[in-house]
Amino acid sequence: MNLFYQLTGYKKSDKQFIVPFLLVTILFFLWAFLHNVNPILIPHLKKACELSDTQSALIDSSVYIAYFLIALPAGIFIKKYGYKKGILFGLSLYATGALLFVPAASVRSFYFFLFALFVIASGATFLETVANPYMTLLGEPQNGARRLNFAQSFNGIGAFIAPILGGKFILSGIEYSKNDLAKMPTEQLQQYLQHESNAVKIPYLIIALIVLIVLVIILFNKLPELKNNKTEKSVLSFKVFQYKHLRWAVAAQFFYVGAQVGVGSFFIRFSKFVMNMHEKDAAFLWGSVAMVGFMVGRFAGTFFMKFISSNKLLFIYAVINIVLLSVAITWHHAMAVYVLMAVPFFMSIMFPTIFALGIEDLGEDAKLASSFLIMSIVGGAFIPLIMGMISDATHSIQIAYISPLICFFIVAYFAWKGYKPTNT
Repeated sequence: MNLFYQLTGYKKSDKQFIVPFLLVTILFFLWAFLHNVNPILIPHLKKACELSDTQSALIDSSVYIAYFLIALPAGIFIKKYGYKKGILFGLSLYATGALLFVPAASVRSFYFFLFALFVIASGATFLETVANPYMTLLGEPQNGARRLNFAQSFNGIGAFIAPILGGKFILSGIEYSKNDLAKMPTEQLQQYLQHESNAVKIPYLIIALIVLIVLVIILFNKLPELKNNKTEKSVLSFKVFQYKHLRWAVAAQFFYVGAQVGVGSFFIRFSKFVMNMHEKDAAFLWGSVAMVGFMVGRFAGTFFMKFISSNKLLFIYAVINIVLLSVAITWHHAMAVYVLMAVPFFMSIMFPTIFALGIEDLGEDAKLASSFLIMSIVGGAFIPLIMGMISDATHSIQIAYISPLICFFIVAYFAWKGYKPTNT
């Protein structure tokens, strides 16, 4: 318990905050699970719904467009009705979306799946919009960052658990070639495709049940309706784009998030293409190696920043990822897969570092700038789509990884010159 107090900055006299803190911390796991199960859903629904790579990339698009469209309405809802109602509404949407997977699987409709994912992501947007500011208010203000960092560790846990569990309980491990499917009798083919589609039912019913249990627990627990003492005007204005370094930060964040999503989303396809790796093995490696590396990278990056400025470390990491992806694109054996698994370690610090550099020296304008930096995660909706198009055009998912490679050039430029504060 003493370690808990040290990590969160709470004192024994802060007992009224501990239960709400623990309940809200669970929310960090939920949206991390949503994002990191996509690398499983993309190859799985590609099989079940007979999709092209471009079509399968719409799975990412439905999630990240939801974040882009729902973030501002979520903020308005929470401001009007409070944090607790925002959490309950978000959990309701999340559970509803998960339940919609059952009829979507029954009719084997890809667009029904996309709608279900959009609903889940809308719920996750509410949860994320609530949890980050609320966590900083649950206790003494000077310890807000410490509490938020502790809660973010559950985000990291969700990041590596999601692909492992998804690989075990969603992926069937049955992989037919196009020739095998072409030779299969129509009735047998439809049975196989329906079997693949039905595989998501039980996992998403369990997810919905867990979310509903969390909803009931929060409903019957008192969450203090805390308020920030500072009065803020919520006016969306483009005036902040007078700052050149913010413009570059928004661009860098757009391309970084796109690269992060794209690298993970097609990893199973990449592993199959390059070395004929079994889908379950690829899913396990992505969760247990690549995403654990992502989590470890955040701690390592924080340590390195004691000795290297954040922009220099960002530049070094971007250049390393350019090299790693160049190797992954050009090599044609197992080493390409292993090199690709190293990329998340060097992606780990990029989002928070770009964010911090982007709002540097902006004063009160930092609040508005933060909104645009959050909205720029819509890059995750577009870069995987471009990768899918390249893959379909070239018949090579390996070549498609040139897209995240180019994205890291944008990040590298921002870290080299674009980050410098200026209002011209």
